[in-house]
This record gives sequence, C-alpha cells and structure tokens, in this order.
Amino acid sequence: MRVIVRTVSELCITVGSVIVLFVVYVLFWTGVKADDVMDDQIELLQEQWAQPSAPPAAAGSSTASTASPPKPAPYAKGKPFAIMYIPRLGFTWNKPVLEGTATGTLKKGLGHYAETAQLGRKGNFAVAGHRRTYGDPFKDFPQLRRGDAVVLTDGTTWFTYRIDKGPYKTVPSDIEVIDPVPRTSGYTRPGRYLTLTTCEPEWGHSHRLIVWAHLDSTQPVEAGKPEALRR
Repeated sequence: MRVIVRTVSELCITVGSVIVLFVVYVLFWTGVKADDVMDDQIELLQEQWAQPSAPPAAAGSSTASTASPPKPAPYAKGKPFAIMYIPRLGFTWNKPVLEGTATGTLKKGLGHYAETAQLGRKGNFAVAGHRRTYGDPFKDFPQLRRGDAVVLTDGTTWFTYRIDKGPYKTVPSDIEVIDPVPRTSGYTRPGRYLTLTTCEPEWGHSHRLIVWAHLDSTQPVEAGKPEALRR
C-alpha cells in the first residue's frame, strides 16, 4: 500500500510540474519569443524602407502625363508590409502587419485578411491578431473606444483611422464583419474602412471581438508623425 501511495504521489507531483511548466511556457516564453520575432519583422521593414527608391519618370515623358496611377503591388504572403500603432494600448505599442492570417503568420504579428482591401484603399482593410499567447498583441482589445486612433504606416504614408464602433462581440462564422461595407458596423455605403478582429474570451476562441474604423487622414512620412502619435 505504501508503494502504491508513494507511486501515485510521485506521479501527481510529476504531472503537476509538467502543467506548471506548460503554463510558464504559454504565459511567458511564447511571449518573449513572439516579441523578439515581431521586433525582427519591424526591423526588416525599416531596413527595406531605408533603401533608396526608384527615380521618378523623366519630365516631359510621353507616358508620364497620360498614364494612370499604377495599381499597388499585391502584398507577399506571410511577409510584413506595414506597422500599426494604437495609442490607447500604450505609446510604445506597435506591431508589424503581415499578409495572411495563417497560424504561422499570426505568430509573427498581426495578419491582414488577404481577401480584403489594401491599406488606405477603398473597401475594408481587415486585420486579425491574437488576444493571448504569441506576444498578446490584442490583450487589451476591450479597452478600445469610439474615437480612438489606429495609425499605420507603409513606409511612405501615415494612415490615421478613427474607431466608430466596437468592441462588438460575434461568432467566428460571422465573416460578413470583414465585408467591403461591414455588416452591423453602422456604415451604409462604400468607404475606406478598417476592421480589427481578435478572440473572445481572453483565453478562448468561441467568439470574436470586432472594432470598425474609418480612414480619417493621411500624410507623407516626410511630414513627421501624425498628431495621434505625438505625446
């Protein structure tokens, strides 16, 4: 009987230790690794943006005066293309935005729904992020309020969006929240919108939290940071 009790006790201690180590891994180590990865993605973007751009077309060119503005190139799957700032979540809060919402992509930062509009363009630019684990990018998502700024840059332009509605709770199957004119957003006609999505509850994924915003202003990066990012 003593052997059985001792064996069971040792087994319980072992299982308990494994559970504690797993919790530490989920709460701490994945966050540390994710922060490093996100920092690397931002550094990669900043290095790309620091490279000299192609020279403009020669003045007087016959094509320069007649050609329509070029269509923006598609974003590369799994690669970063912008940085997002949300002052409500802290003036040091900034995350890379990558193309796609695959599991591996969301471990590196926020993910752009590839089927939605590009940044600043007509339509709905929709972005997803983890609520918990992998850096907890949207841990404080419920704090977002109407009027809050969501600022993004693609290295050439600052885009300032203003939240109009949310956080709105819905189910994962409610994919209409990222439509060009999002359902239940309050918008009634096409525009330049932003949708942010994350999981609800904090440690689960049975529901989703949504906020919607409209493009409020843009300015070139040469003009300095937008007002929303000035302390």
